Amino acid sequence: MRTRVKICGITRVEDAVSAVNAGADAIGLVFYAQSPRFVTIEQAQKIVAAIPPFVSVVGLFVNAPKTEIESISSQVHLDILQFHGDETSSECEQIKLPYYKAIRVKADTNLLQCEVEFNSAKALLLDAHSESAFGGTGQTFDWNLIPKNMTKPVILAGGLTAENVGLAIKQVQPYAVDVSGGVESTKRIKDVAKIAAFMRGVNNANV
Repeated sequence: MRTRVKICGITRVEDAVSAVNAGADAIGLVFYAQSPRFVTIEQAQKIVAAIPPFVSVVGLFVNAPKTEIESISSQVHLDILQFHGDETSSECEQIKLPYYKAIRVKADTNLLQCEVEFNSAKALLLDAHSESAFGGTGQTFDWNLIPKNMTKPVILAGGLTAENVGLAIKQVQPYAVDVSGGVESTKRIKDVAKIAAFMRGVNNANV
């Protein structure tokens, strides 16, 4: 099975175009004001306008009120939501859009229980646990903590780069991989060459 790729933290139209041209299946827009990759509604609208068919637009939220999510999703076309905070399953289900839930993995995280708790999620995104941030830390986590018998699609995130994504895919065999800082020249700015190298790493692992 081909591993899908989401490039997250897109803040510029040209970076979205570069991601799509390189073969990304999805781009992520961060609607969390404390993130360095936060985008305004106006920025998001311009980015979405440049996205061709068959590329998904993901809206990332962290503990956002229902009214805020509904307001943004009414103004920006989003295909799916990524809940990256401490949201409960019932809070995720309040919004009438498909979603997946990010889980910040540490040694005692019971991912099989997470599958049960977030049964309505389309997938689980597995990221590195951090006490200081909800994501985007550039840190990997121990992939051996991921049970082999998970039934939901796994989106692997956390410190992925062109150098380690091939190993990650071979070990975890995720449905998709998610990268942000690993393809940036500086925070908020994606690097065309790094995106291309990351995609080569994914494609080589799929051979």
